[in-house]
Amino acid sequence: MPGIHTLSSHLVNQIAAGEVVERPASVVKELVENSLDAGASSITVEIEGGGTRLIRVSDDGRGIEADELELALSRHATSKIGSLEDLEKVASLGFRGEALPSIASVSRLTLCSRRTGAQHAWRIAGRDHDGAVPDALPQGTRVEVRELFYNVPARKKFLRTEQTEYRHIEALFKSLALGHPEVGFRLLHNQKTIYQLSSASNTSERMSRLARLCGSTFADSLVEIDVASDHLHLYGWVALPTFNRSQADMQYFFVNRRQVRDKTLNHAIRQAYQDVLFHGRHPAYVLSLDMDPTRLDVNVHPQKHEVRFRDAREVHDFLFRSLHRALADIQPAQQVGSPGFSLAQASPAMASAPAQGGLRLPRQQASDRSANLREQMASYSALLQPDTGDISAAGLDPASDAPPPLGYAIAQLKGIYILAENSDGLIVVDMHAAHERIVYERMKQNAEREDVIAQPLLVPIAFNVSQAEAELVDRHQALFAHLGIQLERLGPEQLRVRATPALLKQADSEQLVRDVLADLAEFGRSERVQEYQNQMLSTMACHASVRANRQLSLAEMNALLRDIEATERSGQCNHGRPTWKQLSLEQLDRLFLRGQ
Repeated sequence: MPGIHTLSSHLVNQIAAGEVVERPASVVKELVENSLDAGASSITVEIEGGGTRLIRVSDDGRGIEADELELALSRHATSKIGSLEDLEKVASLGFRGEALPSIASVSRLTLCSRRTGAQHAWRIAGRDHDGAVPDALPQGTRVEVRELFYNVPARKKFLRTEQTEYRHIEALFKSLALGHPEVGFRLLHNQKTIYQLSSASNTSERMSRLARLCGSTFADSLVEIDVASDHLHLYGWVALPTFNRSQADMQYFFVNRRQVRDKTLNHAIRQAYQDVLFHGRHPAYVLSLDMDPTRLDVNVHPQKHEVRFRDAREVHDFLFRSLHRALADIQPAQQVGSPGFSLAQASPAMASAPAQGGLRLPRQQASDRSANLREQMASYSALLQPDTGDISAAGLDPASDAPPPLGYAIAQLKGIYILAENSDGLIVVDMHAAHERIVYERMKQNAEREDVIAQPLLVPIAFNVSQAEAELVDRHQALFAHLGIQLERLGPEQLRVRATPALLKQADSEQLVRDVLADLAEFGRSERVQEYQNQMLSTMACHASVRANRQLSLAEMNALLRDIEATERSGQCNHGRPTWKQLSLEQLDRLFLRGQ
């Protein structure tokens, strides 16, 4: 091996390019983020050959001074930070000063810019230049990148087809446009305009952008979120659980306007949706979290895809509480006649309230847990029939002047569906799915009012764990006891389970403990016991709900409609299927060609 020596600046830039420039989409990301940091209100992205032949990004931002153009192509040259203090509270998307020199080292780059108030623009070529020369350009900056990886053939071989590279650019463009709705965006591929997006300054315009980028079906199923605490602000949109995906391809999360991938955020969102989605399905959302930049470290990934939170548990709990409450609060009154609706909350007190369904502190010890369990199980039988209310046999409520959101029952179809008339048209209810959700929610509420009951194992189970996991048990004995799990440490790396929650007596006790320990190590908390218990209650609710072909009276049907209106998460059953659908008069008219 040769002796230690200093690498050339060109080779250093190419090494940096290996981290920053993965594919053409990486170039687009860096250049558009520079435009956003420059305060641009309009950005145009032009692509040829999937970005391998040409990438041109133009903006109307502040521009660059003529005598700073050459410096802008130097490594670690930036206007965004100047000290360690600045690095600890980064508010810009870029800050390392590596993008332009890295891109220039693997392409033919031209930089042209006109500073605010300047008489004309100045242009400079990438690596091989004779200084800046005058040029014509409106205020702003234009960066042209041609023949990407022309001088690094080994990197070029790893590029995919033109269409594949373009799809990566399009996906990135969508995320940037969703995260910065106040900026106008334009995307062209091979001289063809693909997207022309005007700036969106109000909810209606932002919803239009969402529909344009993600589809009208997604936009029609959105719930608006706006929740604030002392120093966290969550806003944006989540799709109803009935709009879900087979893969996580419609999930956009921004922290301080930067799109990120973070396991803490993903876990919190998955937990919030876990009670309303089919297994293996993924929610869809466009969410933004604003927070004090000093509580966030963005300098943890070369491409800045990841962040590190100073208090990850606080962020996790805030996100879970906010989304869990929003999904629980969706009522038929908000859905009927409104494809998209809002659930806004700005009260710090409400935002910091304990989440429904979270871990609870024990209220009191039951004197006889076995008797308590029998009473608890027996009490479920009272939850299995809908309350008939004061509804008349004709299905009308004489005390009400206006019909309720789901209207009044008019018929039962094939012993499966309830047909009801409301002010907007026809409501069709899957009576088993709806009653299943009602019974399930009542069972959960009943269980939440009681401490988790532990049932001793006939034969205690011993198994080995790591020393770190065993120490977790020592530190969280009170939590395990609250969860109904009695654990003892037999040695440095051995545990024994003596009791588990009574409702989970058929569960794999060892796996249950290992899952809880994994959550505690990863997130500092665990909802595994509650998840397993909810699965058990869901199964019980499914078997206990009204079955198909059972004939209901009008009073029973109306009572079921009223229960749906009053029950959390009643828009879908425990498995994620919709419980009811609205057919408006306009839709019915179209079916029968009325007015045509």
